[in-house]
Amino acid sequence: MRRETKHPKITKYRKYSFLNVGTLLFCTVFVYIVVFVFMYLTETHVTSYEVVEGTLSGNYRYDALAVRTETIVNAPRSGSVRYYAREGSKASAGSTVCSIDESGSAQEVSYDNFTLDQEDEQRLQDIISSFTINFSDENFQKAYDLKSSVDGALSEIAESLSDDYVSVLDQCNAPESGFVLYSIDGLESLTEEDLHTGLFDLNSYESQNLRSKKQTETGDPIYKLVTMEEWSLYFPLDQTLATELSDTSTLRFRFLKDNQTFSAPFDIIESEGEYFGHISMDSSLIRYSTDRYLEIELVLNRRSGLKIPTSAIVEREFYPIPEEFAIVNEGTDSEITLHAEHFASDGSSSTEYLVANVYQYSDGVYLVNKNLLSDGDNVLMEGAQRSYQIQDEDIVTLHGVYNINKGYAIFREVTVIDQNEEYCIVESNNPYGLAAHDYIVLNASEVNADDIVY
Repeated sequence: MRRETKHPKITKYRKYSFLNVGTLLFCTVFVYIVVFVFMYLTETHVTSYEVVEGTLSGNYRYDALAVRTETIVNAPRSGSVRYYAREGSKASAGSTVCSIDESGSAQEVSYDNFTLDQEDEQRLQDIISSFTINFSDENFQKAYDLKSSVDGALSEIAESLSDDYVSVLDQCNAPESGFVLYSIDGLESLTEEDLHTGLFDLNSYESQNLRSKKQTETGDPIYKLVTMEEWSLYFPLDQTLATELSDTSTLRFRFLKDNQTFSAPFDIIESEGEYFGHISMDSSLIRYSTDRYLEIELVLNRRSGLKIPTSAIVEREFYPIPEEFAIVNEGTDSEITLHAEHFASDGSSSTEYLVANVYQYSDGVYLVNKNLLSDGDNVLMEGAQRSYQIQDEDIVTLHGVYNINKGYAIFREVTVIDQNEEYCIVESNNPYGLAAHDYIVLNASEVNADDIVY
């Protein structure tokens, strides 16, 4: 009997092509992601700024030049100098300021049992703080002036504690009463007629610490006296601020050294086209007598509004359209429709309706994007045989910023009411302008109108 051979049942599965709908969809998404990432990496990324309400108070700071009535006292003889009066203290006429030992055998100041009280500690802190604030690598030599100032201050304190302080030989007495200073800088006889902007370059300012010299010669300066309580502060002004302060007779300001605020008589000095603020002081000389330059901040009653960086401001040009030639769109004040007539080079004409964004409306005139129309075009009045011709000579320039709330740059007009070097204040009630918490382009030069912002 013949046995039949059984063959296994083989089922063939249909082969699927690689190019199917799923693969195409995946490739499309992949390509989109690659293109998007490439565009993101190669595009210039725009920095945004959130508009806030505020003022510009606290932004007007100056290194003011202190001018006083100063008398330099010269050495009556040669020898080694020993100082007794504390710098900045008031010396009466005939009181001992220093001594000069002609033999050169003056004893060194003793620092035995030397202690500092709270006032002395604060004095040393002020010396070191002033040096730290004004120090720069270009003026490293001022470190030696700091050493001399500290040494001199410690010497004065030690002398005041010494038992032989009251029995000084070879005395040098003050010729008149005044505040004692131990540095000279060549500005002791400065007058208003000598003012120029170069005086306010602190990098070029130099002073000589007289206490750094242990030996003196006859006729050499050994100290100076500030002999009058009245003194002045001068600081440079730009023309904008000079104009703003032209009617100001009393100015409120703050010394940043100790955060003390004063109100004092004020006027403006003009010298060869340069403007300088002049503050007249008749008090607090003892507090600031040792400083030639004092950092001050003007406390002005600034106008409030929306605060934005000056780098965000840009200028754009617009065509004016009288309102009788515009078709007002119902439901929005930010758009109008124009029936425009264009002319080709062969003299033929064509008309079309254009929707135009309104960038300003004032005194019956709309301002619209200059790129919508061309010089010589006509805007037709609906229902009448009248037209308004577009002319480049009528172009109006507006200051504004680029609003990016919607992801692309939209020009918004701003009206600047106050500004300084970094920020400006703009009106907040402009229906075609900005509102608090809008986002704008920080640097307007990075984008153009209608650019998509990443």
